[in-house]
Amino acid sequence: MKSVPVNGGVLGPEAREASIQRLRATTEPGQELDILIVGGGIVGTGAALDAVTRGLSVGIVEASDWAAGTSSRSSKLIHGGLRYLEMLDFALVKEALQERGLLLSEIAPHLARPVPFLYPLTKPFIERPYVGAGIALYDAMSVSAGHSRGVPFHKHLSRRGTLRAAPSLKDDAFVGSIRYYDGQVDDAKYCANLIRTAAYYGAHAVNQMKVVDFLREGERVVGAKVENREDGTQFSIRAKQVINATGVWTDETQAMVTDRGQLKVRASKGIHLVVPRDRFQSTVGLILRTEKSVLFVIPWGRHWIIGTTDTDWHLDKAHPAASSKDIDYVLEHVNQVLKRPLTREDVEGVYAGLRPLLAGENDSTAKLSREHVVAHPVPGLVVVAGGKWTTYRVMAKDAVDEATRTMDERVPPSCTETIPLLGASGFRAAWNRRNRTAEESGVHVARIEHLLNRYGSMTPEVLAIIEQNPELAEPLPGADDYLQAEAVYAASHEGARHVQDVLTRRTRISIESWDRGVSAAPVVAKLMGDVLGWSDTQRENEVRHYLARVEAERLSQQQPDDESADAARLGAEDIVPLR
Repeated sequence: MKSVPVNGGVLGPEAREASIQRLRATTEPGQELDILIVGGGIVGTGAALDAVTRGLSVGIVEASDWAAGTSSRSSKLIHGGLRYLEMLDFALVKEALQERGLLLSEIAPHLARPVPFLYPLTKPFIERPYVGAGIALYDAMSVSAGHSRGVPFHKHLSRRGTLRAAPSLKDDAFVGSIRYYDGQVDDAKYCANLIRTAAYYGAHAVNQMKVVDFLREGERVVGAKVENREDGTQFSIRAKQVINATGVWTDETQAMVTDRGQLKVRASKGIHLVVPRDRFQSTVGLILRTEKSVLFVIPWGRHWIIGTTDTDWHLDKAHPAASSKDIDYVLEHVNQVLKRPLTREDVEGVYAGLRPLLAGENDSTAKLSREHVVAHPVPGLVVVAGGKWTTYRVMAKDAVDEATRTMDERVPPSCTETIPLLGASGFRAAWNRRNRTAEESGVHVARIEHLLNRYGSMTPEVLAIIEQNPELAEPLPGADDYLQAEAVYAASHEGARHVQDVLTRRTRISIESWDRGVSAAPVVAKLMGDVLGWSDTQRENEVRHYLARVEAERLSQQQPDDESADAARLGAEDIVPLR
């Protein structure tokens, strides 16, 4: 099956159906895929782009939405990991810093940007030389990576300089600080853009497609049996190699094939709080030490993201829940340095995600490795697990390297280091003419800047939707940062299939608005339904489901522990199929 650009990276309903038909055809003689990827998170979508840009025929299936799991619930940082430097894990830090530079300067300058942090110093004399040497090494390692750093160098600040940068910090909390930079990205938006880029180069990408079994010929895996969750139909997909990139679900998907030589993955829960930017004054983010890990206070548009926790999780993996205890933990630690303490009433949004950590002998998830591992437990099946969001491209490369190692034909090496995502090429030129674009489109320049930072040089595609219907230039209810046209674009171009896909991942309304998207849900359902051909009943079901989900999440966040929070969150069922 030949892989060629067929849809310009558009993941609308027609493209989805075309990809399904291509995947069905793989059971015909001579039509099998080179590689089938299971899992549509950051590593799976990265592997799809890596494989297809080597000239291979590629299919990728995701049981839910793109980035629906861990990959949309991170701290939104692209970073080397200062704490790994302290653990003397120099190789991991250097690799991550190299990827940080690539993402910021080459691969996705429209989606990733530098963000400043203060590393507060609490002890006079001793701490500054020690921490300063570590951050200087951090900067030096990013230079030696051989690519643009993408961020400025660090700078030492006095106590007065620290309070000037962050006036809301307690006067006596620090003796000074060091300002340094890392990168920031909307993780879910990036993942959606990544899978679109893979589709642009010819990958056949289908979400809401669940693997129910693997196809075997003797010991060899030769494909997978999948179920289309929207209509309940099942069919087989054949491939020379299958890559399992299912993150925290690795153990379950591996168990469908073999119980020997397995990678073991433990889920560690991390929660984040979102509060309005005006709740405290600071021009920079903060990195704070806790007794268990580190706590980030991260600038996020008109908000702050504060997190994270690091606790073992053995309950439902699809919907990890934040308990009242988790929220109190984060508030308690950030309030230790703020003049005016934050309260529950200041919290706009809460989200919880699971890190896929490689299981070891140590009982503490905070000490488990963030290194990734690639294994080939049985012929035809490659498993990739562990790692961190920032190094997804390296994980994807290593997985595809292993999958192609036994192929008969010679496969070219990875080239994703030189492949910008859709919207990256021409972004800087588009940014420079943003005022003219505003004049030509009649859309305020602040809105144009918002669109450029989300779609890059693809912004004219969103503006074309507004040109056809000027009413879509209005913001979504309760979410002034996002235009109605973006909900249409999510369904027509970005593969969104449900209201929750738009409100939680294509936009971040579910964590950025006080009502968590409740008032926007009916409007989004109407706009999406016009694109996807929904009946009135389906639109009503979508809104009802989203409201039940928000209510279940709010209830879970009032519970005292993981078990009761999990039970409350599971009170809302998953969205009904589109039948």
